[in-house]
Amino acid sequence: MAKKVLIMGGLGNGSVIAHAIADANKRGYEELICAGFINDRDNTSEIEGFPVHGGLKDIPRLLDEGYFFINTIFKVGGQKERIALFESLNIPDERLATFVHPMAYVAPNVELSPGCVIMPNVSVSSGTKFGKCCRVMVGATIGHNSVIGDYSFFAANCCTGAYLKIGKAVTVSLNACIREYVEIGNYATVGMGAVVLENIGEGEVWAGNPAKLLKKVE
Repeated sequence: MAKKVLIMGGLGNGSVIAHAIADANKRGYEELICAGFINDRDNTSEIEGFPVHGGLKDIPRLLDEGYFFINTIFKVGGQKERIALFESLNIPDERLATFVHPMAYVAPNVELSPGCVIMPNVSVSSGTKFGKCCRVMVGATIGHNSVIGDYSFFAANCCTGAYLKIGKAVTVSLNACIREYVEIGNYATVGMGAVVLENIGEGEVWAGNPAKLLKKVE
């Protein structure tokens, strides 16, 4: 029987993932179904056709009712606070759903921790390890033998090389490119279209071609 998943979030990454799960179901994928959303906006009863089952305060009840969860409540520049909020909910790892769309390629020895999402047309090469609740959006390419920290986000069509060490809650933006053997610190951000050729420190924001440090977010 398919696991019933609730997506924590709303329009944006949340709704994109909801529709991707529905599309996967049409293609014969039966592991998960999207049952709706968790959303705290007032008077929100549905999001793009999916029902809203309550807010964060309802998580204990929804756990009792057997639901699984995918978290999309993240924000560049506010990651620490959003992650602390999510972790305060104490959702067991075994109730975090891991979704791999059937149109993605994930090498057999890739390690996906609980709560990861791999979207259509993604390629993840061999030996790469993801921490929990990472999201790899449409068309992204992740190189082999990389280690990626919890809560990291890879936007559509970004491309990363091999043997990377990527920290916790790193954001790699649209169409960014990262060369092999680079290390990226926790909570760092790679801007749109950036070409990263050197290491990035914790909390730093880099952009450009070649990418350069724009600022450091404390």
